[in-house]
Amino acid sequence: MEKKVSHNRAEQRYELPADGKLAILEYEKKGADVLVFTHTFVPVELRGQNIAAQLTRFALDDARSQGKKVQPQCSYVDSFMRRNQEYADLRADAGGTTSCALPKFKAS
Repeated sequence: MEKKVSHNRAEQRYELPADGKLAILEYEKKGADVLVFTHTFVPVELRGQNIAAQLTRFALDDARSQGKKVQPQCSYVDSFMRRNQEYADLRADAGGTTSCALPKFKAS
């Protein structure tokens, strides 16, 4: 069963709560037209449930609906976009190397 993803604009992240835990995809704004997806985190207890993919798909669809491009700094998002070519038009970079930023999110 898919869980509900939400966009927490104040924290600049997408969130998916499940079983008392919180999975997140963080981003930063780069100018007016680009979102840099910096970090994806899924708690150990929630892994293997397709949660990172749900977060990423929701975030990419949201970026598209806003007319934004995406720079996938997070290696998971980069890999997801390469596997799912329907999102290729959202890529803001030339497909260079990726390196996840240090997360702002502190897991509890």
